Amino acid sequence: MPIKFPFTKSKKESIQPTLGLDYKQIPKHVAIIMDGNGRWAKNRGMPRIAGHKEGMSVVKKIVRYASDLGVSVLTLYAFSTENWKRPKNEVDFLMKLPVDFLSTYLPELIEKNVRVQTIGETSILPAHTQKAISEAVERTSNNTGLILNFALNYGSRYEMVDAVKEIAGKVKEGKLLPEDINEEMFTSHLYTSGLLEPDLLIRTSGEQRLSNFLLWQLAYAEFWFTEVYWPDFDEALFEKALYDYQNRKRRYGGI
Repeated sequence: MPIKFPFTKSKKESIQPTLGLDYKQIPKHVAIIMDGNGRWAKNRGMPRIAGHKEGMSVVKKIVRYASDLGVSVLTLYAFSTENWKRPKNEVDFLMKLPVDFLSTYLPELIEKNVRVQTIGETSILPAHTQKAISEAVERTSNNTGLILNFALNYGSRYEMVDAVKEIAGKVKEGKLLPEDINEEMFTSHLYTSGLLEPDLLIRTSGEQRLSNFLLWQLAYAEFWFTEVYWPDFDEALFEKALYDYQNRKRRYGGI
């Protein structure tokens, strides 16, 4: 199992992969649906929020490992548009997690040259959540390493409808002709504009569905599922996902 390490160590010192990863074939963009926090806590007789808190610690570990392995973009599904349906106390706790995470972790992210971004409708999040996110985005804006992309209040269907509305508005105003609309243009109107499309999707907890996550962007991504709940996910499993990815042949519809 790869060792845990502080941000200050170099790649050679900090990474000890056990599966023979090819550093030239590391996926550039990895997306993760971090599932199973509540069930992890329930199995231990703990409140659901305890699972979310433990899950935050796992985020730290995986960001560190992804950064040192050379992943360019790590997109984490932190809060969906559907998650508002959960009990109020759980939602309130989830809205505090970005504040706690970034307030304690931001100095290390800056040191590690990580750039924080978000996708989703963040304007309706609580003020304290927005403030923490804005500060992290601003203070890491000049960093050139791993892009840590949090999907917050994100829903892929909402994203695509929003893109269609924006494009339709441009057509109505005469700024765009219908025949000019193509896949590239549509992609440029999504929240992920400017980011590489995901090469690999990881989902924990045994569920095998997308749950309204990056439906357009994941068209040609490789999927990797594990029964392990997110709080038990670790560097070894992340490495296994990357190893399995490297041993698949991506044909993109060809032979």
